[in-house]
Amino acid sequence: MEFPSHIFKAYDIRGKVGTELSPELCEAIGSACAEWLPTQGIVAVGRDMRPDSAQLADAVIRGLRKQGRAVWDIGEVTSDMIYFAVGAYDLAGGMVVTASHNAGDYNGIKIYRDKVTPVGLDSGLDAIRDLAQANQFTPAENEGSLEQKTITDEWVQHAVAMVQPETWPKFSIAIDAGNGMAGAILPTVLENLPISAERMYFDLDGTFPNHEANPQNPDNLKDLVQTVISNRYDFGIAFDGDGDRAAFVDEKGRPVLGTDLISIVAKLILAKYPGSKIVHDVRTSRATKELVREWGGEPVRTKAGRVYIGALVREVGAQFGGETTGHLFFASNFDADSGLVAALYVMQAIAESGKKLSELVDEYRRYVMPPEINFETTNSKAVIAKLKETYSEAAQDELDGLTVESKAFWFNLRSSNTEPVIRLNIEAETTDILEAELAKIQQIVESTL
Repeated sequence: MEFPSHIFKAYDIRGKVGTELSPELCEAIGSACAEWLPTQGIVAVGRDMRPDSAQLADAVIRGLRKQGRAVWDIGEVTSDMIYFAVGAYDLAGGMVVTASHNAGDYNGIKIYRDKVTPVGLDSGLDAIRDLAQANQFTPAENEGSLEQKTITDEWVQHAVAMVQPETWPKFSIAIDAGNGMAGAILPTVLENLPISAERMYFDLDGTFPNHEANPQNPDNLKDLVQTVISNRYDFGIAFDGDGDRAAFVDEKGRPVLGTDLISIVAKLILAKYPGSKIVHDVRTSRATKELVREWGGEPVRTKAGRVYIGALVREVGAQFGGETTGHLFFASNFDADSGLVAALYVMQAIAESGKKLSELVDEYRRYVMPPEINFETTNSKAVIAKLKETYSEAAQDELDGLTVESKAFWFNLRSSNTEPVIRLNIEAETTDILEAELAKIQQIVESTL
């Protein structure tokens, strides 16, 4: 079988099970990580609930141990629990077998090195790929040790300690775990919170029988929206498959955009850490950046992608950073992202505001901004070239794809790192302006297909 280099993505490893990601390859990746990780010491390995995740995690562990690495097997966990394990116990690294929100026939591996540093293609994953492809490993004299560890209680205590649930009203909410890993951890969390929560799809099932565990897609929020509206709940929360993202719907059943969550959390952070830097990606609303400045903070812009945002949060000493897909990063969480911590912070912010979630969203959303729009194309370079020409009189930059800034609107168009699509984020002062620019962009995309 030809080595599947293409499954080594910008931020992690993702591929179809069997045809692209096999136990043999996972063992080679484990051995490659054992050799590449720059710090000696223990490596934590966890996994999600997909049918093949246990087998693939066992293969990763074999590869690590063959090269002499001591391993903690922490079992079925959310991805953010791996980040916590590396940070809290000062480990040499962590690997979690998961394909996050991808369909059930996919799996993958997220890798972190010491100090909870994410490993992407330009920060070590390319070297790990090349080592795994060569597969020329000399086993260590002594096989590394293996220890089974359970860290759920420590993780929940760490997360809940960041907020003050005793100050909250008794929220009445719905939570959709999407049959993903959050469903295993949330019961322990809920024991520590003064809220009433209807539990939706908490049973672990890596075939995702109810809907894909991707809360960024509004279609996957339909059940949650209906439950919130029917029961007049205060709001709803949905988690992705590996639990490192949380999405919200307000009491009116409206999905809350990722940029709105960044605004909501940023205000809370800036009240506690005045003048802090707030990292955000190129797709973030103008309103969010304006609000951060008005609240005394400093917005810092970077490329989309959790690897870039997490790294910049640490580099500039920011207290908080957010990606519009829902990955939220906290200095108090080893500069790492977490769906659980994000959900707790948003609930703390709602409690302190004394307002409904819909009121906060309406207050902070100053412009018209639809959810991200995807266009299928195999010719993204031609699309971007044509857009640069069409909008030549507007300010442009290519930090990540193409960003065009005009007084009445802005947009960012960038190629996906995981799919054959280009992703459009656009915002305008009015609906009429938005629709006019969107039609123009769509015509250009269609004419270059």
